[in-house]
Amino acid sequence: MITFKKTFLAALVLCSFTLMAAKDVPPTAEPAFWWTGMNESSLQIMVSKAGIRDAEVSINYPDVKLDSVVRLDSPNYQLLYLNISQIAKPGRFDIVFKMGKKKSVLSYELKARKPREFKPFSSEDVLYLIMPDRFSDGDATNNNINGLRFPSVVDRNNPNARHGGDLKGIENHLDYIDSLGVTAIWLTPVLENDMPHGSYHGYATTDYYKVDPRFGTNDDYKSLIASAHKKGLKVVMDMIFNHTGVAHKWLEDMPSKDWYNHPKGDVMTNFRLSTVNDPYKSDYDYDRSVNGWFVPSMPDLNQRNPYLLKYLSQNSIWWIENAQIDGIRMDTHPYADLEKMGEWLAAVEKEYPGYNIVGECWYGDVSGTAYWQKDSRLNKNSNSNLKTVMDFPTMILARKAFNSETTRLTGLNEIYDRLSQDYLYEDSQRVLTFLENHDSDRFLESLPKSLGSWKQAITFLLTTRGIPQLYYGCELLMNGTKEGSDGYVRRDIPGGFSGDKNNEFTSIGRSDMQNEAWNFLSKIANWRRGNDVIAKGSLKHFMPENGLYVYQRSYKGKRVVVMMNGNDKPITIDASIYNEILPLGTKLKDMLSDNDITISATMTFQARAIYILE
Repeated sequence: MITFKKTFLAALVLCSFTLMAAKDVPPTAEPAFWWTGMNESSLQIMVSKAGIRDAEVSINYPDVKLDSVVRLDSPNYQLLYLNISQIAKPGRFDIVFKMGKKKSVLSYELKARKPREFKPFSSEDVLYLIMPDRFSDGDATNNNINGLRFPSVVDRNNPNARHGGDLKGIENHLDYIDSLGVTAIWLTPVLENDMPHGSYHGYATTDYYKVDPRFGTNDDYKSLIASAHKKGLKVVMDMIFNHTGVAHKWLEDMPSKDWYNHPKGDVMTNFRLSTVNDPYKSDYDYDRSVNGWFVPSMPDLNQRNPYLLKYLSQNSIWWIENAQIDGIRMDTHPYADLEKMGEWLAAVEKEYPGYNIVGECWYGDVSGTAYWQKDSRLNKNSNSNLKTVMDFPTMILARKAFNSETTRLTGLNEIYDRLSQDYLYEDSQRVLTFLENHDSDRFLESLPKSLGSWKQAITFLLTTRGIPQLYYGCELLMNGTKEGSDGYVRRDIPGGFSGDKNNEFTSIGRSDMQNEAWNFLSKIANWRRGNDVIAKGSLKHFMPENGLYVYQRSYKGKRVVVMMNGNDKPITIDASIYNEILPLGTKLKDMLSDNDITISATMTFQARAIYILE
């Protein structure tokens, strides 16, 4: 199958370069434009055109100097390194290429930077993860696009096909997202995936500078972000530097022979990330982990190639500057080279000090996750420079912990024990905590009979340390497992697509239980907005006694106390246990019920009761 794809793509690449040569079209440049006044003065431009490698190059523009020309293995690429002075002015200039008696001219633009103060996403935010193809179809005209090499047909009956959701559909529902109480949107990848079978999920990039036309255009993406910003919502962009899609033009016409790892596709990863921090690892196991292809359709990029690393670093900066994204989520972060990804993070930090990037570090244990956080004491050999990591260990146990009757080793005790290991993190507030995402089973495997344990999980997520992330549909009680298809945990939101019978974006289109869930989540999330006690406060918790879990967040003299009964039956407890934070006679207001609660020596909690006391 791989051989067939490669042969077919080779014919396409050869055909495209033949047509380019016949028409003598101008070279193409990546990035297509840049800016003056950047902190980094060196700009790499990847120029592509049949036979361009050996062309002579000249530039004549004030305060812009051609530092070097890099000619790699492919005859169809040339890398230009320009030095752009801090006093260079915005404007256009010609880059002239001479190939024998022929001359090609590339018009290049330097734009003026737009002044903007970035406020990175942090523990002050609640992220809302959206898979664009499954959220809402706002523009039916882009469902079937001409001109793609591998066009796909919208088929909502097939969980693995494209369903037609797009950027316009998300923009149309920003009021819904805002009213839910979230403060930031994380979209799964929106870049072009011109792949066999459509690649609706977006994790097989075929063009790093172009939004997939089935989602919209680059301008549509910028419009969505601008509209989100007007509502006070941040936007986090999902990027993938570990691998491309197998249909990327690079695989058939690699700029250099080491652009990809194992370019023949004969080595797949073993998914054993323990090899990265294993002091006894073999070279064979490490190579398979980090350099093997992620899957047969996703070839592994070699970040150790300095020209590729520069390309990827500039690509991040280009999207930050051009689209004004507020943060980045890096997919499969540990599968790429640790040191080189650290250099990428440093390059972004140089241009945008304080910018936040979260890496997908999928470990089942806290030590493996913490190893990847910036300045980790667990990594004595290098520094990842990755400020924020994803809290997979908590996600993995959450379903069991919040659905089990509490014993010494299960239920909320597991949450207590999990958080007791936070000393391994350099900064536990820079941990992205979640109950589910697009790669996991839904937190609810099926629709529950009651919402007691679900509400406790939501309460914990939105009041514990770190940066909480919700997965779209959680508020609507979307449920299911990945068994049989990833599409079963990536379902469409009813009402987002033409022909839907119900519109669950509105209260009238939801069931009574869905409205109960939506209202509960929304109340806590909106209360959390601007709440420094939750965003910045210290955490103190008590080992669950008789199934009651109690913890306090405190900041500058203010505090919030959370109490939850993890039992499916009422309990009566001796409240003197909590005297150090709740002296007897203390009166606090429960924000969920708006009732005053007085701490007495003996207190009774109903089954799955929750108090959020201020």
